[in-house]
Amino acid sequence: MLPFLLKKVPMRKTARIHSQSTCYVIAYDIPDDKRRTKVHKILVGFGKWTQYSLFECFLTCKQLVLLQAKLAKYLEARQDSVRFYPLCSNCVSRVETVGGPPPADEVLFLV
Repeated sequence: MLPFLLKKVPMRKTARIHSQSTCYVIAYDIPDDKRRTKVHKILVGFGKWTQYSLFECFLTCKQLVLLQAKLAKYLEARQDSVRFYPLCSNCVSRVETVGGPPPADEVLFLV
């Protein structure tokens, strides 16, 4: 074994590293096609599209504030709704999916 590769990390420190981001289920209801498409494109940059109007995003506090600010530019308060549901790590590990794929949108470009 190479001793310089082994590094003891205190448990509290590793817990902090994993607790820096929180899983958010983000659901939106936006009647206008143009605004809905813009919101969808913004959310794709922050997480995984899992249902037609639903994303799962692992976000730090800073990323959450940035995402909310970006979304706010395009939302109409009287018509649009975006909800953020934080999930604890225990809840994330217990998520179950019934049924198949549809939403995909994951495209990989190699340059």
